[in-house]
Amino acid sequence: MQAADDWLSISISGVTPALEQNIRAHLGALPANEIQRRAFLFGVEESTYEALKSMGFYQATVDTNVLESESKPWQLNISVKPGDPVTLQWVDINFDGEMLEDAAFRNWLDSLTIKPGDVLHHGVYESIKSQLLTLALARGYFDGQFSRSEIVINRDKNTAQINLHFQSGQRYRLGDVNFEGHTLNENIVQALVPFEKQTPYSTSQLGRLNRNLIDTGYFSNIKVLPQTDELTESMVPVKVELSSKPSHSLEVGAGIDMGNSSENAIDPRIRVTWRTPQINRFGHKQETTAEWAPDRPKLLTTYTIPMSHPLDDQLKLRVGLLRDKYGVTQDYNAEDKKFENTGQLESEKYLIGLLRQKRTENNWLFGYSLEAMKENYNQLDVDYSPDFLLFGVGLSKTIRGDNTLDPKSGFRQTYTVEYADPYLGSTIRLARLQAKLKWIDTFFDKHRFVTRLDLGANIAKNENIPYIAPSLRYFAGGDQSIRGYRYQELGPYIDYENSEGGVSRQVIGGRYLLVGSIEYQYYLTPSWRLGTFVDAGNAFDTDQFEPLVSVGGGVHWISPIGPIKLDVGFGLKETETVNRSFRFHLTMGTDL
Repeated sequence: MQAADDWLSISISGVTPALEQNIRAHLGALPANEIQRRAFLFGVEESTYEALKSMGFYQATVDTNVLESESKPWQLNISVKPGDPVTLQWVDINFDGEMLEDAAFRNWLDSLTIKPGDVLHHGVYESIKSQLLTLALARGYFDGQFSRSEIVINRDKNTAQINLHFQSGQRYRLGDVNFEGHTLNENIVQALVPFEKQTPYSTSQLGRLNRNLIDTGYFSNIKVLPQTDELTESMVPVKVELSSKPSHSLEVGAGIDMGNSSENAIDPRIRVTWRTPQINRFGHKQETTAEWAPDRPKLLTTYTIPMSHPLDDQLKLRVGLLRDKYGVTQDYNAEDKKFENTGQLESEKYLIGLLRQKRTENNWLFGYSLEAMKENYNQLDVDYSPDFLLFGVGLSKTIRGDNTLDPKSGFRQTYTVEYADPYLGSTIRLARLQAKLKWIDTFFDKHRFVTRLDLGANIAKNENIPYIAPSLRYFAGGDQSIRGYRYQELGPYIDYENSEGGVSRQVIGGRYLLVGSIEYQYYLTPSWRLGTFVDAGNAFDTDQFEPLVSVGGGVHWISPIGPIKLDVGFGLKETETVNRSFRFHLTMGTDL
């Protein structure tokens, strides 16, 4: 069987590459047999002229020549003299109806670049018509229509006039929103509707409704359907079809941290999250996270109750048991005249807390909390078990350039203040101040920058410092801090005489934290990128600040469940408690 190019070969001369491409597109597929070839050749001149006219060349001449052959494909030669193109004399775009008061159309007009003097292009004309009609439908002008849409050609002057007159009629308004396929109380789903009845119709409003429904986490399938075939009294009813998520779900995450800093150990982390997206018709939900790492088990349950709004006003009850390790513990070896690692500062924490979070109109998330906690730990061979009743206030805002798992831009800022007082049930008086900032931006599609800054301060009397629980102090190191060092191994230390009469050293954490990072990422493909970073800072006290720097890079895979990153960081400095080190970090999760 012969291929199409065994029957006919085409050569086009006298035109630009853009014109040639358009001519070939108008000619269509090459013939695959003798009958098709005859029909193809019959319409060559007409198709070529149409292709030239569509790009403004009305004065063109076309010559065709066919060389027949018995042994090889016939040769079709098309010689074109385009002549001068038709230019636009004027562009008349005229509106009528309620759309005259709609700023969206003025903004659209301002965005148009077509102007008198341009070469006539039928594709541009059709695109403008399509844009205008699409915008009208998106803004609720369902009765809109063109009263005049034409291109008038003056062949004598080689000019053209574009006339587009659009009558919008009335703008329809959003009517009742009816939900189907859910088991929540009606007031819960109605609270998610971001607009009032009789709000002017806009697809962006329906998009906000769809986003709200997604963000609740209640539903696996969502369809927001404007009933344009049931328009009544200038109103568009909206039907929302919902499917609930499964009653329970499990999510498994893992990571690994390995290197040669204070210990050569490999630190694996496994996290299992159990979620119940909807417990009852009131929209209650729960999330329980169990995390395991060597000697660092954690269990935290959060029970969420919607208050005045299922997204913008929530009450959270948290209960947890968390064990963790911090810093480095060392004993002095008199024979070798150096300190040797013997372990870390360990703590066990029990907590129960209440948190109320409310979202403001400008998208700030404001929260206030009350958390009771007890933490047991041994520091400098002394057992401590302080109690805390922390009153907290927090403010945060996240702006994302898109809703993907790998946002191309965004900014997150978080500020918290916590206070504990002996008169209110705490062992000591303590004020904690924290700020976390993260910024992401992408330039020219492939060049992505990620920067972050973490600040923290504990304000307490000097004699109360040992009673600040390790989980409330500041440490540095790890994949979310200074990546050349192990998780939470950096911070101020104290030398002391241990219970056996020897000298020991322990990193106990600091009152303050200052850590910053800048990372450059380059996309090899949409799913793979390379990164390089610099991290700097430390946890410190007023009399002991030792800034540390790590550099490194890695490979990131943008998987369907989020970015998976393999990074290696190199610490540039050896400290009194940590050798000059490197660490590998395997992590999964979005940057924002």
